[in-house]
Amino acid sequence: MAETALVLGGGGLTGIGWEIGLLAGLATAGIDLTGADLVIGTSAGSIVGAQVTSGRHTLEEMYERQLAAPQGPPGARMGPAAMARFAAIALSSRDAVSFGARMGRLALAARTGPGADQRAVIARTLGAADWPTRRLMITAVDSATGERTAFDDTSGVALVDAVTASCAVPGVFPPVAIDGKRWIDGGVHSSANADLAAGYGRVVVIAPMAAGGGPIAAPRTQGERLARQGATVCVITPDRAAREAFGRNVLDPTKRAAAARAGRRQSTTHAEDIRRIWSD
Repeated sequence: MAETALVLGGGGLTGIGWEIGLLAGLATAGIDLTGADLVIGTSAGSIVGAQVTSGRHTLEEMYERQLAAPQGPPGARMGPAAMARFAAIALSSRDAVSFGARMGRLALAARTGPGADQRAVIARTLGAADWPTRRLMITAVDSATGERTAFDDTSGVALVDAVTASCAVPGVFPPVAIDGKRWIDGGVHSSANADLAAGYGRVVVIAPMAAGGGPIAAPRTQGERLARQGATVCVITPDRAAREAFGRNVLDPTKRAAAARAGRRQSTTHAEDIRRIWSD
């Protein structure tokens, strides 16, 4: 197992900023994780994954964009109350699939803005319409069955639709219609979906949301399973300074710059461990 995999987890706008800051900081230290043989993106990580594999912008350019003042209307709200509600549903679900189905019903019943608006925002953010030449997997959950899928360039699904589906937070954004099904956030199944990196020898997991709950495995738990299967794994979750930078609403665009700076600072903590993994 010699191939490398980069796993980018979900975590809202602050998660995007933190992941980009971390990746940019590591690149400055001479460690470019974006050249991984496989990139797995979930929710916020799907946006970052699509951007870093497109080759349209350098990590430094992406980082500078995170520092820019937010434009447009205020962001959506996903604070502690929503997270607590999701956790309560998870704790009372028998497995990740049943939890996904329950969250799907919640998403379908919620009153949210038009799906076309969110798709347009994602399209502008990505700036690229085509799947990259390198392998990129984007996770989403079927709102009817609760089952997870991983879209890629063989799925016959437009990249912007796959990413919009992966970012469709239940109760915040509407489910995304693709091929007769309606899809919700891939983070419903797992905040990182690192299990999809099974079979890869060197895996780095960058997970803005560190916790699991009930049947939902935490990123570190998934990393430990990969390690037992023979992979060399490093799981990075936010340190205290990063969590403080995120604030109480991960969808608040005014917190994005602070999260990016926190990610860049935190990269120095992990650089040598990752260098050993990535350069073997």
